[in-house]
Amino acid sequence: MTYYPEGINAALTARFENINEVKAAIKSRDIFEAVATLCDNEHNLYVNLGAFTGIIPRIEGALGILEGTLREVALISRVGKRVCFRVIGLHESDKGEIMPVLSRRSAQFECKKEYIDKLTPGDIVTARVTRLEAFGAFIDVGCGIASLIPIDMLSVSRIKHPSDRLKRDMIIKAVLKSVDSEKLTFSLKELLGTWEENAALFSAGDTVTGIVRSIEGYGAFVELTPNLAGLTDSADGLTEGCTVSVFIKSFNPEKMKIKLSVVEVLDIGAAAPELRYFVKGGHIDSWVYSPKNATKNIISLF
Repeated sequence: MTYYPEGINAALTARFENINEVKAAIKSRDIFEAVATLCDNEHNLYVNLGAFTGIIPRIEGALGILEGTLREVALISRVGKRVCFRVIGLHESDKGEIMPVLSRRSAQFECKKEYIDKLTPGDIVTARVTRLEAFGAFIDVGCGIASLIPIDMLSVSRIKHPSDRLKRDMIIKAVLKSVDSEKLTFSLKELLGTWEENAALFSAGDTVTGIVRSIEGYGAFVELTPNLAGLTDSADGLTEGCTVSVFIKSFNPEKMKIKLSVVEVLDIGAAAPELRYFVKGGHIDSWVYSPKNATKNIISLF
């Protein structure tokens, strides 16, 4: 079975029109998804199932709630969003309404046991960005189970905040970097190409756009791609984060340097550039960013 991050596979959407369909779902033990519409004061989640309203009891809301390792905000934050679940039973409300009883915890337990726990460093996964913090990006790697990409693993080009690279709900690829006491840390930069692969997208004499990532006393670093930046002399109007057009003067693969010249400042508030993947799936054991004869060796081992 394939386990997806919540909200990316519409085929999992559950809509039940009669009780027989609900009973069939209980018997099949399939994993479904639907939108959570309410979290009550006891932190039970209510889910829109078409002709029925399902209930996810608090302790079934997520792995870690019962154990006390996950706070209730993890349930509150699901309102208005798709959640995964397995239908585990039926409940009659005080008003006589038949409500399917759902378990997100059960779906997550299976996803962890059958998929996430079997991942090894170097495995590449599809994930959904769920939250951006100063120190990194949280991603859903399956059934709402969260992991982290630290900010320094988002790209070779340095950024001030993960929002410079990603946006919430973005679907991305990520590679498992390490496992520490069941805590999984992922990386993105190894999938975005080596220095040579990115440099091959450009030629000396080209005029292209880039984003100013840092301004130093000796010039400004301009990001051409998430894994490639060059140095330009300072120019009027440059601010960190602005988009500029730059003339590419030269490449130096040995020192992994690109000389640029600013043509024009285009936009003060630049959007994060689109990600271009040079590796899209499978497994990698190592990644060498540096050209073969470079004076500095940048390598990742998995």
